[in-house]
Amino acid sequence: METYISLAHGDGGELSHRLIRDIFVSAFGDKNAVMFDAAAITMATHKIAVTTDSFVIKPIFFPGGSIGKLAVAGTVNDLAVSGAKPAYLTCGFVIEEGFPISNLKKIVTDMANEAKKSGVTIVAGDTKVVERGSADGVYINTTGIGVYQPEIGCSLEFAEGDAVIVSGTIGDHGIAVLTARGELGITAPVNSDCASLNNMLEAILKDTSGIKIMRDPTRGGLATTLVEIAEDFQLTINIQETAIPVKAEVHGVCDLLGYDPLYLANEGKAIIIVSAKEKDKVVEILRKFPEGKDAAIIGSISSKEKGRLLLETPLGAKRLLTRLSGTMFPRIC
Repeated sequence: METYISLAHGDGGELSHRLIRDIFVSAFGDKNAVMFDAAAITMATHKIAVTTDSFVIKPIFFPGGSIGKLAVAGTVNDLAVSGAKPAYLTCGFVIEEGFPISNLKKIVTDMANEAKKSGVTIVAGDTKVVERGSADGVYINTTGIGVYQPEIGCSLEFAEGDAVIVSGTIGDHGIAVLTARGELGITAPVNSDCASLNNMLEAILKDTSGIKIMRDPTRGGLATTLVEIAEDFQLTINIQETAIPVKAEVHGVCDLLGYDPLYLANEGKAIIIVSAKEKDKVVEILRKFPEGKDAAIIGSISSKEKGRLLLETPLGAKRLLTRLSGTMFPRIC
């Protein structure tokens, strides 16, 4: 195996064949299987969920994960918060000429490990190689397919008093990636929360009947995602600043740089709105999983009249939160 990616790896010839066979197929599939231009899969139901995403994070390796782990977990979570059971993934790679083969192997291994953990199968993919300087190492595009399970899911039927829950501390991914770049000379012992949440979210769907909606607060953070929910369904949502779980290290970096944790990216957290009578049960189930050990109730729906998000400060005052305006920092997913 060569040490670096060359343009010949993308020309469809012998090097392309060896790259696919020795790296991708060895990690994701059966070396002895006949390769076709499309994968044949069997679905358990006619109702499926489909999502697609692209990952261009910098750096590609960061505390707690890599672009490979992120690509699988991010796609799995998009399906899971939609109430579907993730089943299949495809992946497309755009690789820059000169990219180290060893780094590609690590990325693919991370993808394979996360796919195994989440119970999904990577069934198809594509590889393109571009000239040196045309990409920043490697970009990954994914498509995910999930199956909606009978009699469980999100109702989208909201009521006053419904509780707002976040599955853990916010802002971990944003700060982990920012400090990993080393551009500001700041270090902080914070790992990305990058993780697949499908097993945890499936558990609350199966064991409760009051889940109204679930979302993953990635780019734009907790505040932007809640504003979107409030506006889409014409809800007034109140959250309490003191109830929102944020690590001290994340708070410290935010205070130093002037960032707001409410708008930092997350890659392993879920927002869950649930009926008031089942809020404690949902938190109890979440805390049984490592990814949900810091789950907390952070607010509630106060009315079904206006699409707005209100934050109650420690002094009791309330302020209107809006979507993230501008770019806090680029290339976080």
